[in-house]
Parts: sequence; C-alpha cells; structure tokens
Amino acid sequence: MPSYTLESSTVETLDGVNLMTRIFKPKQVKDNMVIVLVHQYSIMGGCQALMKGMASGLAEKGYAAVTFDMRGVGQSTGKPSLTGFAEVADVVAVCNWVSQNLSPNKILLVGSSAGAPIAGSAVDQIEQIIGYVSLGYPFGMMASILFGRHHKAILQSPKPKLFVMGTEDGFTSVKQLDNKLKSAAGHNETRLIEGAGHFEMEGPAFDSEMVKCILEFIASL
Repeated sequence: MPSYTLESSTVETLDGVNLMTRIFKPKQVKDNMVIVLVHQYSIMGGCQALMKGMASGLAEKGYAAVTFDMRGVGQSTGKPSLTGFAEVADVVAVCNWVSQNLSPNKILLVGSSAGAPIAGSAVDQIEQIIGYVSLGYPFGMMASILFGRHHKAILQSPKPKLFVMGTEDGFTSVKQLDNKLKSAAGHNETRLIEGAGHFEMEGPAFDSEMVKCILEFIASL
C-alpha cells in the first residue's frame, strides 16, 4: 500500500486555460509545505507523468506534491508556447490554487529541464514560494535562444535556490552554470551528478537521487 493518496483537479488560469492537476497527499504529513513540480519542455514531450516518480517519492517522505500538465499537454487546454512565457501563467495559477485549496504555509517550486526557466520566472510572483530547485536548467548557448529571457528573473530572485545538474549535461556545461551563478542574488547551492547527461537525469533511474537532493535542500531552509 502506498503511503500517500492521489487526487485530481482542474486548475483554471487567468487567461481561461484548464490545467489537469494531480495532488500526491502523504498519509503522514511531515511538514505543511507543498512541493509544486514543473515538467519538461511541452513541445518535446514534457508532461506531468514524467514527474510522478519524484512526486510519489516526496509524498512517501511526508511532503505533499503537485504535478500538472501545462497548456496544450495531455488533457490540459490551450496551446504550448515556444519560449515558455505563456506557461509561466500556468505555474502561477497552480501555485495560487495550492495556496487557496491546500492551505500550505509555504511552497517549494521545482522545475525540470525547460520547466526550470519557466518555474524560475514565477518564483517571485507568489509570496508563499520560499525556495526553488532547478533540475538541469538549460543555461547553455543554444538553449538560451529559446529560454534566455527567463534567466534574469531567477538569477535576481533573493529566494534560496538549488541547481542540480549532471556533469555530462549536453545543454549546459559546469563552467556555464558556475558563470551564471556568480551574478545570482540570494543564497545559491549547486549539486553536480557525476557522469549524468541531461536526458539521463530526467529518467526514472534518477528519481530517488532527485528526491534526496530536494529533501536535503528543504532541510537547509
């Protein structure tokens, strides 16, 4: 028997998009924090199902976790955008819904791959968000053509941030990550996963490692 229950809901954004959302509720709550997970690039097959392993792992450790399909993915309405700016409204809507319906005293925002810049642009728009975790933020040159305009929001945020990245990430080198974080405001941590590639780190084999990184970051807040 799993140590959590799974519920579903529909969240409406300010521009009328309906987002299919899942809530992983622990049977024994460790902390009144909700962890909202933002999936990978919609146009390349990103969806909330890819976040299930991490969400269930966090719920098993006593933390409520929320996943959702961004606009144009799965049964969510609307159309995905190329640069992820429309999807920032999706993250804000889900976090506002969490605040109103789950009544947490704090929210941790976690973004994977392209979900990291999208989540990063929403961090300072929601007061209850107390920290941010990036799993494979695409800071590299080519990815920046699409997501470069998101960088400023997260790098200037005073909220605590953790950047997890594989040392063999094909989109961002360790040096590029270090250079970006030199100018970052607030408290910033990095966690390098030795030998892991970008898409490899997104896979289920690394879910438990990602959960461990997130829990260690929560403990430091």
